[in-house]
Amino acid sequence: MNHILLIFVASLHVCIINGEPLYQDSSRLQIQVPSHLFKPGGYEHRGAMFGNPPYGATIMQPMYYVDSDLCDAATIDKRSGYPTRPKDDSGKMEPWQPPYILMINRGGCSFVEKVRNAQHAGAAGAIIADNTCVCDNAECMESVKPGEQCEKTEPVMSDDGSGGDIKIPSFLMYKHDADEIKEAMISNNQFIQVEMSWTMPRANVQVDYEVWSSPGDMVNNDFFKEWKPIASKLGSSAVFTPRHYIINGKALCVDDTGTDLCIDMCTNNGKYCAISLEAEETLSASAITGTARVVESLRRICVWQHYGANTETGEVYWDYITQFSGTCDGKGFFSSEQCVADVYKSTGIKKDIIDNCMSDSGGTSAGERGKQQNTLLDKEIAAEEENGIIVVPTLLVNSSHFNGVLSVFNVFHAICAGFLEENKPDICRICEECPGELTCLEDGMCLSPNNTGGGVSKRAFGLTLLLLCSVFGAIAFRHWKKSREEMRDHVRLILAEYMPLSGGDDSEEGSSPMDFAQPKSNLLLD
Repeated sequence: MNHILLIFVASLHVCIINGEPLYQDSSRLQIQVPSHLFKPGGYEHRGAMFGNPPYGATIMQPMYYVDSDLCDAATIDKRSGYPTRPKDDSGKMEPWQPPYILMINRGGCSFVEKVRNAQHAGAAGAIIADNTCVCDNAECMESVKPGEQCEKTEPVMSDDGSGGDIKIPSFLMYKHDADEIKEAMISNNQFIQVEMSWTMPRANVQVDYEVWSSPGDMVNNDFFKEWKPIASKLGSSAVFTPRHYIINGKALCVDDTGTDLCIDMCTNNGKYCAISLEAEETLSASAITGTARVVESLRRICVWQHYGANTETGEVYWDYITQFSGTCDGKGFFSSEQCVADVYKSTGIKKDIIDNCMSDSGGTSAGERGKQQNTLLDKEIAAEEENGIIVVPTLLVNSSHFNGVLSVFNVFHAICAGFLEENKPDICRICEECPGELTCLEDGMCLSPNNTGGGVSKRAFGLTLLLLCSVFGAIAFRHWKKSREEMRDHVRLILAEYMPLSGGDDSEEGSSPMDFAQPKSNLLLD
């Protein structure tokens, strides 16, 4: 299995070795000070696939070059680096003055580890300075010494699986640019002011967004579960399209005789493939084959086509994937047709419609070599190549790649940043600036605009209001009852002073003028 995985990893690299990735980046890296380092259009870079980029915002801060790979958090010295600073009373160089951005050398450890250490050191952002030239960059290659290697393309700053705790944004800067900036700081002690900004192409009325995923992935499952209610609140102003990452196995898994070399990772004689998941990579701790993931991808494409694409919110589609995740994927029945049928039934999906869609598109069974195409899966592969999709999950907003961890907050801000200000939906206007953003997204309202402690949910607000009404109601009733008692006692005193206390000849037998003031068990006064 390991050698098969290496083949697929290599295939991801092959997708981009003949040129730059095809996607449109939504971030910008610029040097504002000194002016001679300013580049029209900004510096070439790669945005990290982790962290929380502030879409629609800009970070502009001084930058310090730490002159190390920043792989050991224990050895970080805030009084080191360039440009140099005056010494303080301790006799040592002044520490980095926050807020600041750190420039770090590439190599020694993962991108995630470097950026995490920069975050712990107090940085507002990180710039990784590449140490290897891109082979087709003539300017950089002029400085390459004999024996030094170059790389076909700038690497992707992907998450190594542990980047969920990283909040700051980061970029990878090309070597020839990074070398020039480092030289300015080291040799000339040059102060550098860096701009890191993130924008989304603005839409006139609607924002289009796509989430590329693959069934069975735990990150995808968690995100879709949390995103489902938010998607419905965005309504028709944000047009969602689910996309499924399919690996084209034609050149990798099929030999000259038509034999499928990848066995349980592909369908259609090795044409459509997905990575098989080991037990520890799944919700149910049960292994999932790549074949099963491809079949489920096709099924979801058909569910969307018939129950989501022509609706405002795609509610049935969201119901299907969240229920499948909890009922089938989460309990070890990922490949169970009976479990899928149960989910169909609970979500109102007709099995024959989906089955016909899957078979009419070409199905997933092995067929005659060269005639086993599936039109729907072919469209997904074509869209992957067009948009430069090489990692999942991936978010596109208005055809622009989103950089950062796929979380509800990040995706929400990225989508809202894609609207012109005058066309933003109410939920964006209300919740973007709300301190209690989570409860705002859940309830569709911000109940604590000036409370940095967070918002109050509708349920909590309602229960609090009911409790207050009950308390004040009980106090009011007690006060009313006490007042009636006092009034009755007062009347008794008046009558006792001015009227006879016993009956006379004109009185009815057995009656007294005080009878009306006596408490009676059937009166409300008691």
